[in-house]
Amino acid sequence: MLKINSIKLIRISFPTLLFIIIVSLSSCKVSKTKDITYMKEGFSDNLPEKHLNIFSPKKSETLKPVFIYIHGGSWDSGKKELYNFFGKRLARKEMVAVIIDYPLSPEYIISDMTMATAQAVKWLTENIEKYGGDPSQIYVSGHSAGGHLAALLSTKDEYFEALDIKNPIKGAILIDAAGLDMYTFLKKKSYPAGSSYLKTFTNDPEIWKENSPIYHIDKNDPPLLIMMGEKTLPGILSSTERFLIEYKKIVPEPNYHLQKGKKHIPMILQFYNSNNKTYDWIETFISKNNE
Repeated sequence: MLKINSIKLIRISFPTLLFIIIVSLSSCKVSKTKDITYMKEGFSDNLPEKHLNIFSPKKSETLKPVFIYIHGGSWDSGKKELYNFFGKRLARKEMVAVIIDYPLSPEYIISDMTMATAQAVKWLTENIEKYGGDPSQIYVSGHSAGGHLAALLSTKDEYFEALDIKNPIKGAILIDAAGLDMYTFLKKKSYPAGSSYLKTFTNDPEIWKENSPIYHIDKNDPPLLIMMGEKTLPGILSSTERFLIEYKKIVPEPNYHLQKGKKHIPMILQFYNSNNKTYDWIETFISKNNE
């Protein structure tokens, strides 16, 4: 008996097909420029050469807000390439997204990292218009250790003053930020000398305090959008709660979102979903801040 092999047809509904087409087309609308040098070897005496990636909407007729993302990794790990997905999604939402690298511990300490990120911001204010970004609409963001650096740059002008510019940050988006009160955290933990956090923040409590954003809050700071996971790390929970107490003295009703059930890593992984509500929070924050 002759056997005929059956062919199974996969039926795709029209809404599903439309979604596939939209996604494929949207992936073509982003212009990516990789490994741009924003800091040369020997900057500020001892810093290494560092780079950034830029994601821009294609064929845009107007300059777009600039979203600078600083990666996490406990100040001693991480790289910009891991967050290209974030840059692409932001660019599809009509922003110019920038993902930066910065010097890491143990070779470099916290002041080196902050100086490098300040230099990245300065470089972008001077060059981002060539990539479709508006230098008057600079926003910084970060997750975990990157959130700490974004907060520190936003509340402490010392690093920009060292670069002979006025702080150009128009707003900051903190995503489960670590280290908002590193002074209290390290005092309570009493880590032995040589521990990973002390390699970053040194053994000097004054340096812990100088690099804790909570001690630099004032009325001149740019506005903050703060997101925290309900089930994040205990140190982040406690330092963010203390930070909010002080911040509310300046901003009685902060733009703060406690995300139910979210742990620390999922707070950044959620951005894989382009329809995640956090993108709406970011777009609303930027839009209102530019009115």
